[in-house]
Amino acid sequence: LDLKRRREDVRAFVAALEQWIIGTLAAFNVRGERREDRVGVWVVRPDRPALPDGSPAEDKIAAIGIRLRRWVSFHGIAINVEPDLTHFGGIIPCGVQDHGVTSLVDLGLPLTMADLDLALKSAFQDVFGPATVLPAEASRKAG
Repeated sequence: LDLKRRREDVRAFVAALEQWIIGTLAAFNVRGERREDRVGVWVVRPDRPALPDGSPAEDKIAAIGIRLRRWVSFHGIAINVEPDLTHFGGIIPCGVQDHGVTSLVDLGLPLTMADLDLALKSAFQDVFGPATVLPAEASRKAG
């Protein structure tokens, strides 16, 4: 996305990406949440033991990794659909030690990437406005 055409504010852009993910998850009755002290989208896990401080267990379901060049964004978001969660056992994702990682399948939602793609497209407009679609002629080879 070209942030010069929208708003030159990295934090606001990251928050908008998080809101886009939250809206997408809501289409599947999953309550994603933002945290001021952690980037990404989190889900509360009442099925897991509380943390030592008494706060509820939370798992990260989506990560954000962006790069901006001249206010144009590169890279983006990653929503865990069906990864092998054991691969996260040997690392500390995003440097957050007290919380785990989850996926849509882990939450009991056997979705496909096609299901997620449709929900992402729908939720995108709610956060970023209408997507610009190239006319069909633009995709044809000239000649």
